Amino acid sequence: QVKVAESGGGAVQAGGSLRLSCVVNGDISNTKCMGWFRQVSGKKREEVATIRVGTDRTYYFGSAKGRFTISQDDERTIHLEMRRLTPEDTAMYFCAEDAGDSWGHCYEMAYYKNWGQGTQVTVSS
Repeated sequence: QVKVAESGGGAVQAGGSLRLSCVVNGDISNTKCMGWFRQVSGKKREEVATIRVGTDRTYYFGSAKGRFTISQDDERTIHLEMRRLTPEDTAMYFCAEDAGDSWGHCYEMAYYKNWGQGTQVTVSS
């Protein structure tokens, strides 16, 4: 059984930075992609940044481009460095892994199978 756990969320003022971390435990032998996603209450979950495990292939979406950086320590741990935060970045941030279902198509949220509980990021103006 795979378990995903996020940490690092919190409250910050606009213009500030936060670093999120994600650790995956369990059988990751099939994992090809890991990523960060976010959701505002009442809205659809959206992609933020994803990474092909074991490579430097990364994908950024929307307003994350140029401000956020996804990185990996190893095959179980990834981070999301967020800079120049705005109130529009306020959301619950989720980490997920694909259990191999993506076949390397890390930009497709639908392939992500195992999700964490999320960590809240709140940016005040």
